[in-house]
Amino acid sequence: MTTTVDVAPAGSATILRIHGDITGASEAPLMDAYAAIPASVRSVVLDFGDLEYMNSGGIGLLVTLLVRAQRAGQRLLAIGLSEHYREILALTRLDEAIGIHDDEGAALAAASA
Repeated sequence: MTTTVDVAPAGSATILRIHGDITGASEAPLMDAYAAIPASVRSVVLDFGDLEYMNSGGIGLLVTLLVRAQRAGQRLLAIGLSEHYREILALTRLDEAIGIHDDEGAALAAASA
């Protein structure tokens, strides 16, 4: 399945709604969506609610995205992760750098805190 990413401004944050798979082949849609975020945005919420599949290449893209966000002084937050992908982010320790929240409201509250 292909990857599409919708960019949705949400107050002081921007939400990237990910649809489909995140694999090594997803670099262009993910990075293009990230590049569309204004530099003034301090928090980026990754919405994984429509994620079908993510492999190690996709985890590598999340690391790349995390590095870019940190360099820009932005925080990454995540919502919509299944228990399986929450465990993978914990195993890779990405959950220590990406704030994981139960829903959009909680993530946006954390983004504005």
